[in-house]
This record gives sequence, structure tokens and C-alpha cells, in this order.
Amino acid sequence: MSGDIPFGFGSGGSGDEPFDPSAFDLSKLDMNQLGAALQQFGAMLSSSSQADEGPVSWSTAEQVAREALVTAGDPSPNARDRELVVEAVRLADHWLDEHTAFPACAAEPEAWSRSEWLVHTLPVWHRIIEPVAASVSSAMDTMLPSDLPELPEGMPPELMAMMGPLMGMAKKMGSMMFGLQVGQGLATLASEVLGAGDVGIPLVADGPHSHRAALLPANVAAFGEGLGVDEADVRLYLALREAAQQRLFAGVPWLRARLIGAVEEYARGVHVDQGRIEEAMRDVDPQNPEALQEVLASGVFEPSNTPEQEAALARLETLLALVEGWVDAVVAAASEPRMPVAQALRETV
Repeated sequence: MSGDIPFGFGSGGSGDEPFDPSAFDLSKLDMNQLGAALQQFGAMLSSSSQADEGPVSWSTAEQVAREALVTAGDPSPNARDRELVVEAVRLADHWLDEHTAFPACAAEPEAWSRSEWLVHTLPVWHRIIEPVAASVSSAMDTMLPSDLPELPEGMPPELMAMMGPLMGMAKKMGSMMFGLQVGQGLATLASEVLGAGDVGIPLVADGPHSHRAALLPANVAAFGEGLGVDEADVRLYLALREAAQQRLFAGVPWLRARLIGAVEEYARGVHVDQGRIEEAMRDVDPQNPEALQEVLASGVFEPSNTPEQEAALARLETLLALVEGWVDAVVAAASEPRMPVAQALRETV
């Protein structure tokens, strides 16, 4: 390797020696080379669109989730899958008509792949996750210096000008890290949910796919494995639950807004105690992994609920219990007289 130091820096000797401006050879400093290096450093950030600037890089989240789903296997429903879902939902609606005044949804039932579930639910995840990420990002911003440190005397002013965007890059990288975590979480959830309303919260945004019963055939098949129940019975029972929930949300318009509102209110209240973190980290030796582990295990990074959050959480839990209780009761009334395995499936779901 050549003895030349990149960007014209001379040998600095011992790391304990103070910076000597005379050791910095300005004549060998190639500003074009330095600029190219900084551009290369930010290349991974430039792939995200301007619309992604914010606490979460949603393009990163979607890309990570899609890649994880494809890697794990995400078969697209075929014509037969769609036919079976439509038949199951139509029979479910026929049974439900006798036990609820809420009418069946007019939209045609759908069979989704895991990736399709991801696409249809992303807009609502935006609303739920953004407030949490914004709170954490804001706390992290306050812990960073507001201005770049002064460079030693003798350093070229061009270097300061080029380092300015690094603070913005740091924020963008934080956004991408949030996106990475969100994408991994959504990929896991997409591999487990059975239908559009499986989590109890209406995750499909208002539009052509809202108030529409949908099942994920691949997940339904995986769920039924080992139960000792015919696949058609499993599909029908899940179609009953899905159709009942969609009827409820369509028939009680305010319920959707209340549920999403309670989640958003709780998320907006997430607060990171900056002072507590700084106090815990003040005397920690970064070279001591055990000390760092003790701080992480102490719960210093776990936000504590505010009274407003406790109230929002109580409302959310009550609403979810009401939704699940109504769906469970209506489905039980519609299925148990007709399906010998209904009670067993009721205990499994």
C-alpha cells in the first residue's frame, strides 16, 4: 500500500498528540475527490424519494417487508383459491343474515397474498406508527449537537461546507432504520394474519377495498395444519368471522374512527425521557459491554404511559373487547347449529 494518506493528510504521529495544522498539506487536498467520497457515502440515502423524508422511510419499510415475504415464500392466490374464498364468504353471509341486522357488504370478497395484505394496510400503518417514530426522532434530535463542532484552525472552509449535510444524512439514516424495523415487523405480521380484519382494528384504508371481506389462503392453510379439521371447515369459519367484522364496521361507521383514533392518541403520547437516558449513560464505560447491557435491561429506554395514554389505552381495550365479543357471539350463533367443529375452532382462533 502506498505511503500517501488519502485527501493529503500527513502522518499524525501518536494519537495523543494535538492536531498540528502544519501537518495538513492543503496543496494535496483534492476537493473533487473529497466531494466524491461524501457523495458516495450518501448514495444509499439518495435512493429514497423526497416524499419519504420524515421519521419513517416508508419506501424502505415496504421494500424490506416485500423482500422478506418473497424470501420466505409468498404464493399468489390462483383462480381456484379465489373461487373458494368467494364461496366461503357467500355461505357465511347467508348464515349471518339470520343473526344480525347489519347487511352483508356489497363488495366482492377477495383472496390476498401476503404482499397484497401489506399494500392494502400500509396507509393505516402510516397513521399508527408515524406519531411514535416522530416522538423518538424528536428526542434523539435534542440529544445531538445543534451545530457542527468548530474545525481546528487551518482546516479549509470547503471541508466545513461539505460536512454540513452530514447532519441531514444522520436524520435520514435514522428514518431508514425506523423503516427497516417497521418492514421487518410488518413482514412477520403479514405471515400470520388470516384476513383483512384479523387483528381487530380496521387496517384497510377507506377506498375500494374497505368493508370488503378478504382471506389470505396461504395463511389460512398454514393455520389449519395440525388441527385435524377439514380445510373447508376452517376456511368457512374464518370467513364467518371476517364477514361478521366487515358488517360491523360498515354498519357502525363511528367505530372505525374511534378505534383508529384511540391508537393514534396512544401513539402520539409516546415520550422518550431524554434526561433519564442521559443520566443512565453518563457514567457508563462504552468499552464495558456488561455495563451497557445493564443500562439496556434497566428499562431506561421504555417509555412510561401518561394519564392521557392510559385513558386512550383503556378506550382501545374496551372497543376491541366489544368488537371481538360481538363477532364471537354472532359467529357462534350462526355456526354451532350447523358445524360440529365450530366450538373447537372457536377455542383455537
